[in-house]
Amino acid sequence: MIELRRIGPDEFVEVLDTVLTIYMAAMRPPPDQLSGRLGIMRNHATYPDFICVLAENPEIIGFAYGFHGMAGQWWHDIVARSLADQSGGAATEEWFGDALEIAEIHVLPGHQGKGVGRRLIHTICEGRPERTAVLSTHDAPTVARRLYRNIGFVDLMTEFAFPGSRESYAIAGTRLPLPPRGRA
Repeated sequence: MIELRRIGPDEFVEVLDTVLTIYMAAMRPPPDQLSGRLGIMRNHATYPDFICVLAENPEIIGFAYGFHGMAGQWWHDIVARSLADQSGGAATEEWFGDALEIAEIHVLPGHQGKGVGRRLIHTICEGRPERTAVLSTHDAPTVARRLYRNIGFVDLMTEFAFPGSRESYAIAGTRLPLPPRGRA
């Protein structure tokens, strides 16, 4: 049976090697990006109201983490500025003025498709004080993108490219609290 467990920044840093291994298995990034990803994840643990949820069976098989987004954070600034350029300040304030920014959600490939990702998202959003939750995902018809839509996330921007990246992303958001664990 898969159990979910909330942890804070200190324990997250303690399990960072395991988390990075899950990230690598799920995303298969180029090896030269791993040291940078490790630094980014460690830095994220210092952000306000950081929360991580681990999926364990009994070893860690998945994780999701996020934090309160705010000006001065790289992802927040890049995405909020682009949304303001595209849709105006009111839309940016609506979605990013009080948002849980979900930075990572990953499940080991052998455990995908069994509801673990859905449970991680619901658990990380549960009880959060923010008005919205936002995230980025590959702008393609992936299983993850379908899951986010099914939960209630809507596209805020598509065909989005982060500086230095050639990949296309969708920026998505949903209002909190999430609807019950059925279909949105």
